[in-house]
Amino acid sequence: MKKLLSRLVLACAVMSVPSFATTYPMPENGRVIGTLSYYTVIQGESMADIAERHNIGFLALMAANPGLDPFLPDGGTELTIPTQSILPDAPHQGIVINLAELRLYSFHRDGSAVDVFPIGIGRIGRDTPEMSTKISQKRENPTWTPTKNTHIEYREKGIELPRVVPAGPDNPLGLYAMRLSYGSGEYLIHGTNKEFGIGMRVSAGCIRLYPDDIEYLFSKSQLGDKVTIVNQPIKYAVQPNGEFVMEVHEPLNRTEEEVHEATALKLDRSALKFVVQDGVESKKVAQLLKNQNGLVQSIGRQVEIEANENAQVTIVQ
Repeated sequence: MKKLLSRLVLACAVMSVPSFATTYPMPENGRVIGTLSYYTVIQGESMADIAERHNIGFLALMAANPGLDPFLPDGGTELTIPTQSILPDAPHQGIVINLAELRLYSFHRDGSAVDVFPIGIGRIGRDTPEMSTKISQKRENPTWTPTKNTHIEYREKGIELPRVVPAGPDNPLGLYAMRLSYGSGEYLIHGTNKEFGIGMRVSAGCIRLYPDDIEYLFSKSQLGDKVTIVNQPIKYAVQPNGEFVMEVHEPLNRTEEEVHEATALKLDRSALKFVVQDGVESKKVAQLLKNQNGLVQSIGRQVEIEANENAQVTIVQ
């Protein structure tokens, strides 16, 4: 997958609302939203086309369907569309971004539903940081003031940027931008004038959305709204019926050297405590940690212990 991403960058330099946003009702119990869906490829479609049509990230689609040609998958191939996820372990309010899954969750103010969007995030060396912050500014038709480092990067490519890029079709921020109150204030949630890169690590650190998605998110967001950015490649939960579920994503690389090698995942103390419970199948956990396909999968079921009349113990599965 990592080698594929490198080649693509070089090659390319449920219920609907009035945009491409996908809205899911909040679960009454548990943390799983949505259900898996499936799609049959039409000859001539690329995986990028299909990802955009279903409003999911390109890498998420590739991870869920390993081994397929990203440019021209065979017509008639049935794809798994990753339209189910476990909510991140973070406050379910405002905006929550999980860098590892390249998704943004926007929680409705009344707590009834959550909108889910694929995003582009910072590339290696310009990583989007984890943070707990808020929206400090909203701007329609924003201008773009490149940073000193950005000027240097473009100059190395033979491109001399203006001091300020005016609003319009050549502005990489698109038509809407929201500034985050963090550090020097250089981090934005914004649109784009080039839709390639949504669901990938291609930005200089900002969070990038499809044009229709940012328009919708911009309209429902307010100054001061909470924004939480986490990095959780491993998510897990217990369903109301006692089923243990887990969702594992490929961890983010921090150096160019890591791109060409599989990155092993280690369970932190909380995750380790979860998977050693009675009823969790360790072989399924190990397979998920190896596959890193981003799909919500069952790893077992809670074991209930009941005492009978003779004070003996009966295991009920």
